[in-house]
Amino acid sequence: MSAPPPRWLPFVVLGCGLTAISFGAILARLAQGEGAPSLLVACVRLGLAALVVTPLALWFGGSALRQLSRRQLALGLAAGGCLALHFATWISSLEYTSVASSTALVTTNPLWIGLAGLLFWGERPNRAMQGGIALSLLGSLLIFWSDSANAAPGSQPLLGNALALVGSWCFSAYLLLGRRLRAGLPLTAYIWIAYGVAALFLLAAVQLTGLRFDTLSSGAWWAMAGMALGPQLLGHTAYNWSLRHVSATFIAVVTLGEPVGSALMAYVFFGEGFGPLQFAGFSLLLGGIYLAARGERER
Repeated sequence: MSAPPPRWLPFVVLGCGLTAISFGAILARLAQGEGAPSLLVACVRLGLAALVVTPLALWFGGSALRQLSRRQLALGLAAGGCLALHFATWISSLEYTSVASSTALVTTNPLWIGLAGLLFWGERPNRAMQGGIALSLLGSLLIFWSDSANAAPGSQPLLGNALALVGSWCFSAYLLLGRRLRAGLPLTAYIWIAYGVAALFLLAAVQLTGLRFDTLSSGAWWAMAGMALGPQLLGHTAYNWSLRHVSATFIAVVTLGEPVGSALMAYVFFGEGFGPLQFAGFSLLLGGIYLAARGERER
């Protein structure tokens, strides 16, 4: 059995993953700007990621894949389905609301994971983690409030925000299911199952809706390839690696840093400005992540 990593390593890995994931909304917007439907964007992102990781999964996790139990197969199907729904709804939300509001709402996972842990498993986070969750959610609320008050004419922030919220529920379920599946599988085997199953679900949806891949422009393909290699393979894989070393609640709180990076990039690339209220929200998010990190170390 391999020795556990240094205590600081999961936090560094999560920081790198958060940086990579913050590019996800920007690349999705670029692909949509090239005329790519959101469902195709989600499908290509996960499909390319699954293809890239296939040889690694077979080489390092082939034995574990051949010995999958029925329970692991069921968990893999459920986790992949939740991941597919997460990307389908969240990427679609970017068509209707701002990057700041979409990413703020889609990263409200700690609330839903905390409620699920309390209701189903009787888990109670410690005080530092509770404070981190509260600050992070308050920061998300301030960003959402500011963006809704300054919605552009003709936009549909309510629809976009609802889609982002559904995406958050799906990602919360994915983290909770993945925590249990990841415990008995090598990293490469786990992400191959999760990404591959999600890509197959999305491919089925693409076929049912009659969308076509040959209509995509080269610019859209480059943006989606960037999503697969950066936010998906580097970002989400960093989260998945960390599932064995830190709690799903802490990982969910770390994801709340995504609105900060994404909103800053949206300002640079798309001119989406943010006011004092949003800046206060970003500060609360970062403060919440710091408190949650302290709570995780105490745990």
